[in-house]
Amino acid sequence: MKIPSIQTCYRLIEEMGMLPHIVAHSQQVCRVALCLVDHIHSPARLNRPLVRAAAMLHDITKTRSFETGEDHAFTGKELLKDRGFAGVAQIVGQHVHLDNEARDQEMGESQIVNYADKRVLHDEVVSLEKRMAYIVERYGQEEAHRERIMLLWQESRRLETLLFRHIAFSPDELSMHLNK
Repeated sequence: MKIPSIQTCYRLIEEMGMLPHIVAHSQQVCRVALCLVDHIHSPARLNRPLVRAAAMLHDITKTRSFETGEDHAFTGKELLKDRGFAGVAQIVGQHVHLDNEARDQEMGESQIVNYADKRVLHDEVVSLEKRMAYIVERYGQEEAHRERIMLLWQESRRLETLLFRHIAFSPDELSMHLNK
C-alpha cells in the first residue's frame, strides 16, 4: 500500500490551496488520531503511517468545496485514489460517515480518523457534545440535515464507547494525553 510521507501530505495541502484554519484543524485531528493509535490496547494492529496521512489529508478538498458545494469526503477520496493512495483515500472517504463495513468493525484506521475529526472543533480538542452542537448550529438549518446530524451523533457516541474500551483513559482525559 502506498502511503504519502508527511512531506508529501504538506505538498498536497499546498497544491490544493487549503485555507490555514483547515490545515490547523487537520494537524490537530492528526495529533488526536495518533494519540489514540498510541494508546489503544487491542489485538487489532493499526497502521500508524496510514492514520497519520489520512488524518492530515481528510479535508484535502474542503477549501474547494466552499465554492463548488461538492461532498469533500467523496472528492477527497477520489483525488487521493487518482494520486495512487487508495488506502488513504478509503479512510478519507469515511471521515464524515463510516460505511456499513467499517461501522460493523470495532477498531480500524477509518474509525480512528472518523472519531478524531469529531473531537476537533476548528483546532481545539472538544467533547463530542460540543462538536455536535457546533455541527447542528452550522449545518442543521433544515430538518433533514438535523436528522442526519443526529444519526451522525449517535454513530459517533457508539464509536467513542467502542474505542475507549481499549484505552486506559476516558474520552474526557484525551487532551491531557496529547503531549505525552
